[in-house]
Amino acid sequence: MTASKGRFGKRFGIIAAIAVLAIGGAAAWIVQPPPIEQNDPGFGANVDPALVARGEYIARLGDCVACHTAEGGPLMAGGRALETPFGTVFSTNVTPDPKTGLGQWSFGAFDRAMRKGVSADGHNLYPAMPYPSYAKMTDDDMKALWAYLLKGLAPVEQANRPLAMQFPFNMRIGLAAWNFAFLDATPFKPDPAKDAVWNRGAYLVQGLGHCGACHTPRGLGFQEKAMSDAGPGGHFYLAGAKVENWNAIELRDLWTVEDTVLLLKTGQNRFATASGSMTDVILHSTQGLSDQDLTAIATYLKALPSDRPKAEARIASTEAPANTFTTRGGLGYAQFCTDCHRADGAGVKGIFPPLAGNPTVTAKDPATLVHIALTGWKTTATAAHPRVWTMPAFARLADREIAEILSFVRESWGEGAAPVTVAEVAAARAALDPKIDKSLFETPRLADLLAQPNAPQLVRGMRLNAETRALLPNHVGDDLNCASCHLNAGTVADGSPYVGVSAFFPSYAPRAGREITLEDRINGCFLRSMNGKPLPVDGADMQAMVAYFNWMKGATKPSDKVAGRGVGKVDTTLKPDPDNGKTIYVAQCVACHGQNGEGLKDAAGRLVYPPLWGERSFNIGAGMARTYTAAAFVKRNMPIGTHEKFPLGQGSLTDQEAIDVAEYFSHMERPDFPGKVKDWPNGNRPKDARY
Repeated sequence: MTASKGRFGKRFGIIAAIAVLAIGGAAAWIVQPPPIEQNDPGFGANVDPALVARGEYIARLGDCVACHTAEGGPLMAGGRALETPFGTVFSTNVTPDPKTGLGQWSFGAFDRAMRKGVSADGHNLYPAMPYPSYAKMTDDDMKALWAYLLKGLAPVEQANRPLAMQFPFNMRIGLAAWNFAFLDATPFKPDPAKDAVWNRGAYLVQGLGHCGACHTPRGLGFQEKAMSDAGPGGHFYLAGAKVENWNAIELRDLWTVEDTVLLLKTGQNRFATASGSMTDVILHSTQGLSDQDLTAIATYLKALPSDRPKAEARIASTEAPANTFTTRGGLGYAQFCTDCHRADGAGVKGIFPPLAGNPTVTAKDPATLVHIALTGWKTTATAAHPRVWTMPAFARLADREIAEILSFVRESWGEGAAPVTVAEVAAARAALDPKIDKSLFETPRLADLLAQPNAPQLVRGMRLNAETRALLPNHVGDDLNCASCHLNAGTVADGSPYVGVSAFFPSYAPRAGREITLEDRINGCFLRSMNGKPLPVDGADMQAMVAYFNWMKGATKPSDKVAGRGVGKVDTTLKPDPDNGKTIYVAQCVACHGQNGEGLKDAAGRLVYPPLWGERSFNIGAGMARTYTAAAFVKRNMPIGTHEKFPLGQGSLTDQEAIDVAEYFSHMERPDFPGKVKDWPNGNRPKDARY
């Protein structure tokens, strides 16, 4: 028995030793860098300029600039932060600088890095550099890219930044095991059953475009669950994933070929506007691709099967959802979103994206919606749409408010998408740590109207301000609503908000030369700004408007100074230059108000933004017909969507620019005002009066 135990122990020891040696040998083999297989790129000492130009196009296909160029930094010199769940990787210098770039590399070392993720000195690269996709590149494309990097870029001496990865992920030795488990370095093989366009698209999407790096879900090893549509896991390919708190949408059979080409080329289509990291992809890569390659990409994506409901453009005549004015989320949307995305979710073509049919809205994961709501958004500048439009951050709103608004959006246009929870918003806020607007002006929340005992009357009053022409057609003679000037239903600082205003009535009005009531002031707008007829002061509609104003008053007393009330001031010593005003109008105002001041209408002929002159604009008795009054409004509130100021991204012009453009549009032809003879007391005619 003892001898048997001894023999067993000896055998076990031998087997264990063999196992240790085998495991150790396997580990040593795994961590051993793969050999450099090619040293000569094959294009000789003098590189053909045509090959360099082709290589530049290959770099565009691979979106190299977006990752390897830091914001404001030299081209391809690295330093851009790439966030991962395990820490931050900084892109490397790929210029031909001999000290800090690729100047001392061989083509073989470059080819190994691109296909197998191993640097020239033998250390493993993190797969934040998408070498599993680049492995599919053809030899010809690899050589062309090398020619561009070596001969087409200016060398920049800029040291690579150290990693900021968490332990144990800062230990590169594990990357060799990752490559062993997950890397397939086989070049792309065309499918003989498919045509040339499909195969070109598959090559670009799977390889150089590395679309799966963002749009394919990851496994337990943070590997892409599929590198192509083939094989048993092919259904995972491009099925959507969460990246850096963005939801990278499913790309399988998403749109028509034409719609996909349009988004890749311009950053917009009838369903969506690019957001998140995709804006950089379009800016630096896809907008510069040939139409043939864009069509190939779109053809391949269209051919990938999906069980997701197909996007369908909504007809332009749809109305606001039925629960817009009966739910907190609906009223929040009406207050903060309709000026850009419109009451029916149709957006503004070429400017603000639609919500109806938008894949960001319909996605199962609302991460992108929440991200944009908290941190804001910018369009990408493309040749087709060079002007950048923005959405400001709404982090000033509470988590509950954001969840209510986004849930309303998904209920209305999400094709059955689940509501957004307060917990999801709170988690995103904690991860993103967004900046919060610090303005002293506190925007009243229209959602709180529903808690008032006279809620139906208050909501009616709010709607009369926002939909004046539609609800009071016999009292409006032009194409304006109250909200044309009193933005977001009268809740924007320096946009003549209604906050506290009823506390200051009745009051003496110098232009009228008498004391006027709140009802007089409201009817003054109907007469001048809306070129119409006054409301009966004892009617239900006037009472609803006054009730809405009184709710906005809150606890304001006549002696209070309300931050943000009115429209601010401009320097009236500045002299207007209408010629420069025309230049500013063309650059800043035409997109929304028309080349000839006619305003903007949607496909159904409904007015989106009001005319600034002509017979359908405000008359010459309105305050906006006076240069300095109009300039003060324009300076603080126009154009919208131009930067991150809460809540409309409004403002951005200097005093001089605002005065110049106000002089230009306020003195255009417009309707006359029959009550102008006694519009102000004798001797007090404003110096910028229209007549």
